[in-house]
Amino acid sequence: MTETQTTAVFAEPTRKVTGRWIAFFAIAWLGIWMAQLAPVQKLLPEQITAQLKTTYWVDNVVAFGIISGISGVCAIIAYPLTGALSDRTTSRFGRRRPWIVIGTIVFALSLIVLGAQTTIVGIGVFWSLALTGFCILTAALTATISDQVPVNQRGYVSGWLSAPQAIGIILGVMLVTYVFVGTFLGYAAMAILLVVLVTPFLFLPDAVLPKELKEKMTARGVVQSLWISPREHPDFGWTLLSRVLVNFGNAFGTTMLLYFLQFGLNDKHADDDLLTLILIYMIFVIIASLVLGRLSDRLGRRKAFVFVSSALQGVAAFLLAFFPDLTVAMVAAGLLGLGYGCFLSVDQALATQVLPDPESRGKDLGIMNIATAVPQAVAPLIGAGIVAAMGGFMGLFILSGVFAFAGALAVARVKAVR
Repeated sequence: MTETQTTAVFAEPTRKVTGRWIAFFAIAWLGIWMAQLAPVQKLLPEQITAQLKTTYWVDNVVAFGIISGISGVCAIIAYPLTGALSDRTTSRFGRRRPWIVIGTIVFALSLIVLGAQTTIVGIGVFWSLALTGFCILTAALTATISDQVPVNQRGYVSGWLSAPQAIGIILGVMLVTYVFVGTFLGYAAMAILLVVLVTPFLFLPDAVLPKELKEKMTARGVVQSLWISPREHPDFGWTLLSRVLVNFGNAFGTTMLLYFLQFGLNDKHADDDLLTLILIYMIFVIIASLVLGRLSDRLGRRKAFVFVSSALQGVAAFLLAFFPDLTVAMVAAGLLGLGYGCFLSVDQALATQVLPDPESRGKDLGIMNIATAVPQAVAPLIGAGIVAAMGGFMGLFILSGVFAFAGALAVARVKAVR
């Protein structure tokens, strides 16, 4: 391995990415978030409820939680494995692009088949496959930030990962509620939009790894590489812990929102009010992720932004816990959007700056991505148990706030990044 070859493939990028690159990156994430979040917020809970045919609402919550928990196991495997494979891919199409294609196909086909399922087992199997495709796709796409975006542009570019999430929630839920009505049609529409919106990014350059630089890959080696010692790399460890805690806090507060409106507030207009809350959330996520992400680039600071954004999410959760009211929920949605939008963009930039090895960016970011996807998948299972045990949502939102504040404390321990 010559110094020139190493620099070309593994060195930190210095040239800013273009507006075209950022636009295609954002469009791809819009398709991804619609395909993942519209099912979580709308299609999957309704599909489960239709199959269970029970009048006891806790059964629906528990079933949703179990299915989400099983899919979370798939994410734990898929994220780092895909990252490790993409790090070693020598395809003439690039390291990341083949895995973006594979993930998109698996994700889209699984969603279409999921829409035709009429049993709880079938729903669980194909949602798990869909989430596996999501992980394959996003593991490769996230790695392009470290591969191609310079440090002083990562907060802003990561904002274009975050802002489409907010737009994707509201747009996806609106489409499956008012346009593509029906379970199968809703899933199929999300699958088609996913493919259409990810495709433009595939036409952007992706560095090719020369075969002579390919690291030998064994099952034992991959498993061993998944352990990154927090003693040797404490900043990576604290960033990972913070991300786990904050994302659990966010997931506790958002993934059961429809159930909270329906059964916690006995809201007769739960579907419409869910859209209102998501819209408020969306506006603040977009503002926070783009404006604060760029501000963090200009100031050269990450930790303070992540700390404050985590604390804001904790405040929002406590409001929902102690003042269960629709108006308060709207205020909480704004605070949650402001906090999570800032967290998504700045924490993503922070994560890329604490990676242990430039040759394993995909694998290491895959581990970081577990801290995002698994809480979203497992939190409904844990939350369902809390709701069932307490007969309400107060405990769930208190736990959400505690996790968010704990995440703020964890990121304060990072030393290498300001």
